[in-house]
Amino acid sequence: MPRWRMPTCASAALAAAGLLLSGCANPSVGSANDDPKAPVTLKFWHGWSTPGEVKAVNDSIDRFEELHPNIKVKATGNVSDETVNQALRAGGDKAPDVVSSFTTNNVGQYCDSGMWTDLDPFMAKTGLDKRRTFPKTLLDYTSYHGSQCALPLLADAYGMYYNKDAFEKAGIERPPRTMSEFKKVAKKLTIRKGTDSYQQVGYMPNFRFYQNSPDRLFAQWGPEYFDADGDARLADEPSTYKFFKTTRQLADAQGGFNDLEKFRMSFGDEMSSQNAFLTGKVAMHLDGEWRGLMLNEAKAKFNWDVAPLPVPDDQPEAYGRGFITGTVAGIAHSSKHQNAAWELVRFLTADTKQVVDFANAIHNVPSTFAALKSPDLDADPTFRTFFDILQSKHSKALPPSVNGGAYVVSLMDFAYSVEAGRVSDLRKGLKKLDEQIDADTLQSKS
Repeated sequence: MPRWRMPTCASAALAAAGLLLSGCANPSVGSANDDPKAPVTLKFWHGWSTPGEVKAVNDSIDRFEELHPNIKVKATGNVSDETVNQALRAGGDKAPDVVSSFTTNNVGQYCDSGMWTDLDPFMAKTGLDKRRTFPKTLLDYTSYHGSQCALPLLADAYGMYYNKDAFEKAGIERPPRTMSEFKKVAKKLTIRKGTDSYQQVGYMPNFRFYQNSPDRLFAQWGPEYFDADGDARLADEPSTYKFFKTTRQLADAQGGFNDLEKFRMSFGDEMSSQNAFLTGKVAMHLDGEWRGLMLNEAKAKFNWDVAPLPVPDDQPEAYGRGFITGTVAGIAHSSKHQNAAWELVRFLTADTKQVVDFANAIHNVPSTFAALKSPDLDADPTFRTFFDILQSKHSKALPPSVNGGAYVVSLMDFAYSVEAGRVSDLRKGLKKLDEQIDADTLQSKS
C-alpha cells in the first residue's frame, strides 16, 4: 500500500527530521520563461514503489513522451517527502523538476514557503479552469492561503467494508447509516470466545488499528480544526466531544477498550493474508478504495460490500460523506524548466484518458470530474461507491496548515490517551492540545 494512505506517519517523520519549510525557499529561483517545445529532460520524483505501481507510472510517462516528443522524463520512485525536501532546499541541477507527495498534510508548508511553485499562473496561461476540472475538496487540500502550489493526482476516499455473510447470519439487512445504528450493529455482530477474547468483533474502534487514525472517523462529524485566524479550536468544537463519546460507546458496546486492545494485538499485519477483515475477525472495517482490489486478489472466502461510514444522528443529510486524501503533484521552485514541467503536471493531473488509465491501473479514485464520469473507468460497483463518497459535498479532507501534519500527530497521541482512559478531564485535555498545536504552528513560522 502506498505510503500516502498513512499521512500522519509521514508527517511525523518530516517533523522529526526538522524539515519545516517556512522561509527556506526563494520563489524567484528558476524560470517560467523556458520554451516548453525545446528539447529538455525533466526529473520527476515520486513515491510509488510496488512493481505494479511503478509500471503504471512508467506507462504514464510513455504516453506523455509520445505527446511531447521534445520532453524526456527521468523518473525516480520510492522517494520520501524528506528526501524531496532536502533536495529542493539544496537546489542545483540534481534537484527534481516535478514532484509528487503522498502527504497532503504538508501542502500548507509547500505553499507557504514557496518550495513548490504557485500553479495558478500556469493554469491561466494554458486555459485550465481548476474549479471545473477538480472537485472542491481536492482543491482545498492542494492549496493554502491563496497559493495553488499543487494539484490532485488521484485520490483516496474512505468508506466501510462489511462482511455480508456475517450480516446475514446476524439478521442485519443493511449497513448502519447513523452512529446509534452503528453501535447497535457492532454489538450484534460481536461474538465473544470465553470471557476475555473474541471470535469476531463488529467494528474495531481502537485508534491503533490499521487505518483507524482518529482523523478518519472524525471526518464524519465535519469538524473545524482551526478558526479564521488559524488557531486550533478542537476544545471549542462541539463535535470533538461527540466524537470521543461515540468511540468510547462503540468500545463499551463490544466489551471495552482493554479487551478489544488485547484482541487487536492478535491481528495479522494489515497488508498480509492475516488481515483482520480478510480473516473474519472484524465484520465492519474502515478502509480506502484500494482494499477492494486486495480482497479480490486474496480471494476472500466471504461475500463483502462497501458503504459510506455512518454519520452522527443529528446529521442524517450528510450520509454518503467520508474522509478524503490523495497524492499531490507540483513543480519545484528551483526548476529551470517550469513551463515544460507544467506540461507534465497538466498531463498527469488533468488529461482525462491519462487519469482514467492511471486510476484503473493502481485502483485509486480519479481526481477530475471528467474522469469520474468516464465510461472507461473500472465498472466494479464496490469501487464506484468511493467515487460517490469523493463527490459528496459533505466529505472532508484535513485542512492544510503551515505546520504540516504535526497537528494530526498531536491529535493521534491525544486520542490514544483518551481511549485508554488516561484523560480525566476531556475539555482541559483538549485545551492543552490546542495550545500544543498553536505552539507548533508558531515554531514552524519562526
